[in-house]
Amino acid sequence: MTLATLSEVLQPALQHGYAVGGLVTLGWEDMRAFVEAAEAEKCPVILQAGPSCRAHTPLPVLGHMFRHLAETASVPVVAHLDHGYTYDECAEALDCGFTSLMFDGSRRPLAENIAETRKIVKMAHAAGISCEGEIGFVGYSGGEASDGTDPGQAAQFGAETGVDAMAVSVGNVHLQQNHEGGLDEQRIASIQAATDVPLVIHGGSGVPVAQRQHLARTTNICKFNIGTELRMAFGAALRQAVNSDPARFDRVAILKDTHDPMVKAARHILCNLKG
Repeated sequence: MTLATLSEVLQPALQHGYAVGGLVTLGWEDMRAFVEAAEAEKCPVILQAGPSCRAHTPLPVLGHMFRHLAETASVPVVAHLDHGYTYDECAEALDCGFTSLMFDGSRRPLAENIAETRKIVKMAHAAGISCEGEIGFVGYSGGEASDGTDPGQAAQFGAETGVDAMAVSVGNVHLQQNHEGGLDEQRIASIQAATDVPLVIHGGSGVPVAQRQHLARTTNICKFNIGTELRMAFGAALRQAVNSDPARFDRVAILKDTHDPMVKAARHILCNLKG
């Protein structure tokens, strides 16, 4: 069994100059492909259940799916709750077997974000699992604007919450469909100078691959969350599978054709992050 906590995969990344992929899952087909990709690349992987995934599949089911994959994997697999918005949601994920909780209080005032995150960190650590927090709101492509992370507030947040990883807003946005976005490396350096907590980039799909690779190897960014890029790969593979034979109707047969393209897409991401 190679079920791991977030801290167990990020601390080696911090020490040895690489990053781990936080791959956003939506169902069995993609999470299975992500683990196979990680095994092929011989690197850890973080399976992430975000709000849209949880709206489609209940947390208890997701917990069993993640843990089943981890139990048979040859590499460390983290079962991660992405963007938990309440204490109760995080507590439910813990009870369902998740090994990492991400509490997103980034829309809240600093003091409130720190206080609530600290409570969830305490709960997670008491159970022997990890907790990620967010300081500085990460916006959405074509939607809410980002609020960049202040280095001083990042230092305070890290010190007062005890988080195992800190998601920051440094030019990244969610749901970006191209690699034209670039991260603010000066702000990253200022944050890194203020705290030694492993840093996380949400909205990693919009970050140029070369910059992901560079930052993974030269900064304290130890985790890149990738969702949109992989969803686009799945959509393209599914469209091809459906259109290749209009008479085919069995969804298992159709979905089977998405597996190899998803493994290839995930391997490309993981290969450019690992040491």
